[in-house]
Amino acid sequence: MHIAEGVLSPAVLGAGAVLGAAGVALGLRRMDAGRIMEVGILSAAFFVGSLIHVPIGVTSAHLLLTGLLGVLIGWAAFPAILAALLLQALLFQYGGLTTLGVNTFTMGSSAVLAWYAWRGIRRHWPGPAGEKFAAFCGGALGVALSALLTACALAFTNEGFLTAAKLLLLAHLPVMAAEGFITMITVGFIARVRPEMLAEALPVSARPASPRKED
Repeated sequence: MHIAEGVLSPAVLGAGAVLGAAGVALGLRRMDAGRIMEVGILSAAFFVGSLIHVPIGVTSAHLLLTGLLGVLIGWAAFPAILAALLLQALLFQYGGLTTLGVNTFTMGSSAVLAWYAWRGIRRHWPGPAGEKFAAFCGGALGVALSALLTACALAFTNEGFLTAAKLLLLAHLPVMAAEGFITMITVGFIARVRPEMLAEALPVSARPASPRKED
């Protein structure tokens, strides 16, 4: 998912930079100051997750965790992903500085869309079963959309990248399933130990009722 330097056209790079900056600005504006620690921890998880590569035939794919970030912190995933991508580019040459905007937008917007999917499913399917299904869909959708948007960035740059874009989508099908399960398990654990963290990510209509205080 980390598009390297010198691959994309100037037009795609420019559009990605503008969209990525807008997403980060909106994410910072919507981020609750009380959740900065959670955002930082999840940014670190995203940073480490990208270093874990899964062999797939003659190639490999790595974990993304964009869906997990989206489910847990919503729009704040944009600045969390930007910070992790910047460190990856500087420390490990993953991606690049000129492609930072495109990579941030492809992964950040995927996380936000996964968050909306999670909220929508939870609203219409309350209960433990709905929570598990919503978490799985959010995790898988985060990978699917990241792969799709990355493929689009390659395809819009040059038609010669169309085959590579298709292979990128196919290579990440197993990762979609893996991250769906990872997100489902993580959300299930958080629901037991810190349910208020999930309640903040839900629409008001789907949040559990607060216990009434006795007079």
